[in-house]
Amino acid sequence: MKVANSLPQKILTLKELQFRVAQWRLPGKTVAFTNGCFDILHAGHIASLSEASEQANYLIVAVNADSSVKKLKGEHRPINSQDSRALLLASLCMVDAVVIFDEETPLELIRNLLPDVLVKGGDYKVEDIVGAKEVIAAGGKVIINPIKEGFSSTNIINRLNNAI
Repeated sequence: MKVANSLPQKILTLKELQFRVAQWRLPGKTVAFTNGCFDILHAGHIASLSEASEQANYLIVAVNADSSVKKLKGEHRPINSQDSRALLLASLCMVDAVVIFDEETPLELIRNLLPDVLVKGGDYKVEDIVGAKEVIAAGGKVIINPIKEGFSSTNIINRLNNAI
């Protein structure tokens, strides 16, 4: 089977993902979770996702739905649809599963999945990361990956707008 044929199987609903996580955990494997808009995929995303994937045996990426991105980033975002963003993320070798969420934060996903490792990129403090309290209470850990300087979807959009 070609890899491209398996991409839709990596984009899951919460219910499907809960089942998959249970399967992964049967032999004692660990699960990492990260989230974001991933509007325009760039080298900073790849670096962050690569680092996140090293924290556990499997990596789940939760991607904000279009409605959620609009609330967070403004009326002209996202540039790419949620389905396009999910497909791009699913095509990455370090990503094992992708789930789309409509809420402003992935708290309900985190509560339902209780990953072994919660990974967030940026300059957050652990106590400010959504779901950190729940993951730690369940015996997991929280990792903060540094942001790769010079890369952001907003900066890319601004450069494109200035070039026109």
